[in-house]
Order: sequence, then C-alpha cells, then structure tokens
Amino acid sequence: RPGMKFLDAGHPFFRPLWRRVAVVTVCLGWGLFEFASGAPFWGILFTAAGVYAAWSLLYAFTPGDAENE
Repeated sequence: RPGMKFLDAGHPFFRPLWRRVAVVTVCLGWGLFEFASGAPFWGILFTAAGVYAAWSLLYAFTPGDAENE
C-alpha cells in the first residue's frame, strides 16, 4: 500500500451507504454545533471535514472501491 489516505473510501467499512451518510452527517452536524457554541475555528474545521467526506464518500464513491483491497 503506497500511502495512507486521510479518508479511505475503499475500506470495506464504508461499503454500506448508511455508514457513509452517517459520517458525513456527524461531521457537518458537529461543525454546526461548534459554530452555534461560538467556536468558529472548530466549526470551519469540522464543516470542511464534512464537505470532504461528502465528496469522497458520496459523490466520488464507486461501489467497486470497497472490493479492491
């Protein structure tokens, strides 16, 4: 394996759709919570992580990714 990814969408853990949606929802929800709590740095950080997770796990995900281990 040539290197470690920040979020490995090809890992078998992310095969079920509900897990991918849950990861995105938790990241974005926590970002909103941090903004509401008055912590904009953490809000930006978690919102950015949620957007990246949404792109990686929902938009760019292909079903064969999890089977190519």
